[in-house]
Amino acid sequence: MTADVPTYLDGNAAAGALSEVFAVDLTAAIGKCAGCGRAGVFAEAHLYLSAPGMVARCPGCDDVLLRVVTTPSETYLDLRGLTYLRVSNG
Repeated sequence: MTADVPTYLDGNAAAGALSEVFAVDLTAAIGKCAGCGRAGVFAEAHLYLSAPGMVARCPGCDDVLLRVVTTPSETYLDLRGLTYLRVSNG
């Protein structure tokens, strides 16, 4: 029997795609899950790349935090799984 291998990456893998939209590094931002209320660094999120885009899930409850889909002409962001995303100013 083989051990289960995670099928996700951590939130750091989203840095490239998110840097195309935001001027700051969001992987260091603190986000709060709208589902379970867990707050933590976005880099701790479980990032799935096998969907038609990127899906970040809460490491606490597995709810969707963020979706990013990029087409040749547009980028779609769905952040409704986050109550907030706090970015440091300095």
